[in-house]
Amino acid sequence: MRILGAADFHGDKSLAEKLADKAEREKADLVILCGDLIEDDSADNIIKPFTDKQQKVLLISGNHESIAAADFLATLNDAKHLHGYSVRYEDVGIFGCGSANVGIHGLTEDEIFDTLKRGHDRIAYLKKKLMVTHVHPRYSKMAGLGRPEWGSIGVSKAIKELQPDILFCSHLHEAEGIEEKIGRTRVINVGKEGKIIDL
Repeated sequence: MRILGAADFHGDKSLAEKLADKAEREKADLVILCGDLIEDDSADNIIKPFTDKQQKVLLISGNHESIAAADFLATLNDAKHLHGYSVRYEDVGIFGCGSANVGIHGLTEDEIFDTLKRGHDRIAYLKKKLMVTHVHPRYSKMAGLGRPEWGSIGVSKAIKELQPDILFCSHLHEAEGIEEKIGRTRVINVGKEGKIIDL
């Protein structure tokens, strides 16, 4: 399965169009959008470039939109909102938690971990698992590029206890494109340029 992960559009529709073209060119089977898709009133058509190309889209909220706004975006654009849920594509289980541990739409660390565990438990029987968050893990190299509290203890705990094969995250723009290994989990900050993986 080929997946394009991306985030942090902040309302830039031209960036969404560019990434939809990339997903088509790279023959991605699935597009996963890791939050901060809109900015203020910029929700108009931000997911449409992907769905216009009949691409399957999963998304979560970031710290710039509420979980309700992400749910609305998904419903409006025939995408799937992954917050607290899981999906199965072929032999891959994907689960996620939107928002972050900062900002007006912030979640507590316990809420982040519990949301991820709830989604994970539904696909725990599958061999391959991809975890999706907006916020990056606290105990990581990428967390060292920003303020320490911007990384999530709840995400770090989920990596340790749930051991997904891959984590897609974003949030910290300075860490865009960085990959690292935490335990058995490959952690990828997908950022606004996006990242293609085969799983």
